[in-house]
Amino acid sequence: MSESALGFLLQSLRENRGLSLRETAQLAELDHAYIYRLETGEKESPSHEALAKLIRALKPPKRETEMLHFLTAHSNTSPDLVAFVRSDPSVSYGEFAAAAGIAYRGAARHDYKTMIARIRRVLDAENGA
Repeated sequence: MSESALGFLLQSLRENRGLSLRETAQLAELDHAYIYRLETGEKESPSHEALAKLIRALKPPKRETEMLHFLTAHSNTSPDLVAFVRSDPSVSYGEFAAAAGIAYRGAARHDYKTMIARIRRVLDAENGA
């Protein structure tokens, strides 16, 4: 797994489209080595322009697009959280962002399923559901 959440998500999106690094670079009009550095976590904060080019090339769903923007500003987000959210399409962007805000606290391994369930209960209570 990539060392950064942003890198994990970029690599996952690229692989889902069946693109190589070079193909992605060509579509995004970016250097393939730059994309590789993003995917491996060597580089964590692409410019808005570079991120827009990657989004245009990878064509992610809206939730993943929002996650990419979030991850450029929150490099301490766990790649494991991103992997969990990617595996569960019912997790909204808002739930992801809330979990990312609390996931890094403490030393214990996180149970993201339980964490998301708790966040949903809090959000439902706030919305009067």
